Amino acid sequence: MPVSLADIATANASRYLQQLCKHWSHKFQVTFDDRSGKVPFSDAAELTLTANGDVLSLKLDASTDRLPTLEEVVAEHLKRFAFREELRIDWQPAG
Repeated sequence: MPVSLADIATANASRYLQQLCKHWSHKFQVTFDDRSGKVPFSDAAELTLTANGDVLSLKLDASTDRLPTLEEVVAEHLKRFAFREELRIDWQPAG
């Protein structure tokens, strides 16, 4: 399964991680704490989040046909939560 990665510089990494996880916890079996989280979008897609200081790291595992859409969905949600700052979200293929 293809994997996309993004490291996002922000002083609010832990806060955004928790906001994203809480947001999706109403729909999915999300697990998270203040430093890491997992959002299983389906059997064929999962988002892993890690807050490490001033960096929020995202790892998105998804089928080839769903990956671009999920990258966009995750980025748009994150930008909505981070409306007070301009985040640079640059997805890169793993490997």
